[in-house]
Amino acid sequence: MRALLLSALLSAAPPPSAAQAQKLAEQEQWDELYLAWAAVKPQGYSAPDRRAIALALGKGCDALSGTDAVMAYSLAERAVLFEETVPGLRCLAKTSLATEQRGGAEEALRRGHKRFPKEGAFALELGRLLLEDKDAQGALEVLQRIPPRAPEAEQARELLEKARGASSEEREARSQARAIERRFSGEGDSAGLPPAAPSTSGLSYASGVGEDGMRTRANSRFIVKYFNNARDFSQRAEYEGRIVAALDEAHGHTRQVLGEAREAPVDVVLYTREEFRTHQGAALARTVAGLYSAGAIRINDAAELTRQTKATLVHEYVHAVVDDLVQAARGGQHVPVWLNEGLAEYVEWRYLGHDKPPVQMANRLRGAAQADQLPSLEQMSGQSLISLGDPGLAYATSAMAVRELMADGGPGRLLRLIREVGEGAPFEQALRDRYGRTIPELNEAVKAALSRR
Repeated sequence: MRALLLSALLSAAPPPSAAQAQKLAEQEQWDELYLAWAAVKPQGYSAPDRRAIALALGKGCDALSGTDAVMAYSLAERAVLFEETVPGLRCLAKTSLATEQRGGAEEALRRGHKRFPKEGAFALELGRLLLEDKDAQGALEVLQRIPPRAPEAEQARELLEKARGASSEEREARSQARAIERRFSGEGDSAGLPPAAPSTSGLSYASGVGEDGMRTRANSRFIVKYFNNARDFSQRAEYEGRIVAALDEAHGHTRQVLGEAREAPVDVVLYTREEFRTHQGAALARTVAGLYSAGAIRINDAAELTRQTKATLVHEYVHAVVDDLVQAARGGQHVPVWLNEGLAEYVEWRYLGHDKPPVQMANRLRGAAQADQLPSLEQMSGQSLISLGDPGLAYATSAMAVRELMADGGPGRLLRLIREVGEGAPFEQALRDRYGRTIPELNEAVKAALSRR
């Protein structure tokens, strides 16, 4: 309901002042504070005013974090937009976790650690989060940056011990990867070396350098490609090892959710932000975390493997699975865009720990459903969702449609539908045959599900 009130409340009002923000905070009028600044851009304020507004919004987050995590998160999100402060970023991370947005929490902690490196709390909480997410090596790298005399040093030492224990297998994999590097680069005798470094799945990866100068690492599932980016010998081996682990995780998670994974190997091209801009264009670089095109998964800003980067790998890997299913069916037609994107988005939600959208998006979906403003599946059948007026709402609506189908017969029925379309069956006919539904009926089912949530 709050989202529906914004345009009416803000359309004719003059921009609020920093003094108004401070007054509302002093009066603890948190709803009014959020509504006043929910659609205001920081660029129109001076630096001191931006800081005053950020502090007022952050104060609201602190006050509500224990009682209304959704509103607290919303206030923190606005606060750090006006100015990134230590309290604001910490409250944003805390409320992201409270609202089941682990990717958002990791991003907030990384931003805090980068901007305020002497604040050990960011590194401590980030290390703890990475350990919970089974990224022991990432946790080690972060926790080791906490100064020995920092107040958080004692807790960091305890977490470091846990991380070192959890990363013993990763260290062994890196050791074998370095041996392979020596063999490919001609350093030392290759006698007695293993043929390739094993991944966590037990498959073997072989490293090399392609004709285009990109490094490659391949097995029967993935062909990973990336530019060296001036990484030294040990850095390359470690980077490859972490990429391999993330890809194996994407494969395993997809198989767990869908019951199947891709049979044919898929190219995975990893770009830094600058490389992605050069190869894919500035517009895409600004708007997407990754894409699947021309038979390859292409990841934007893969220099640092955050939880969100891994979630993007999962999302794009699902597109590769769908592509494989349709091609394996020998011809036919592509599935509707909303089904392809919705399935990828839904499996990504599952990877992030839930089967529904994040809280902020869930509120937006509910508001759009109640106002009869959800994008229709017909509208999203044949065009890129990123080109629509509200791509986030389009992706989430598509995923909710897939969620409805998954609840009616599980993944097996849905994958059979995709195969039938790949074999040439018109989608509307296949949907009626498999689910007894028309597309308008599925639209109404999504709207009903969101309206009653």
